[in-house]
Amino acid sequence: MLRKAEDLLRKYFSGERVSFDLPLDLRYYTPFQQAVWQAAAAIPSGETRSYGWIAKRLRNPKAARAVGQALGANPVPIIIPCHRVISSTGTLGGFSGGPGVKKKLLDLETNAKVRH
Repeated sequence: MLRKAEDLLRKYFSGERVSFDLPLDLRYYTPFQQAVWQAAAAIPSGETRSYGWIAKRLRNPKAARAVGQALGANPVPIIIPCHRVISSTGTLGGFSGGPGVKKKLLDLETNAKVRH
């Protein structure tokens, strides 16, 4: 499993568009966190959605801040792409690696090559 994760990460950082179809053991996290991460994982590569968008998707439109806190607790921020979630005003918002890293990841995905 680690070799597959390493291979996918290597391809991702070399600019290929990949799907992180790795089994993750997230059972020790709350159902809300898991739901937030599942919603973030559904955001297509190279696209962004807002914290409010995720909150609405979870049928809790006032939970945008809680969404941000759940994303901040994400144990695998590249594999569960919390960098694709931005503020409703279009600013980057928070990210464990800082806003510069978040922008670089978004730029990497925007310019990613689709594998054939």
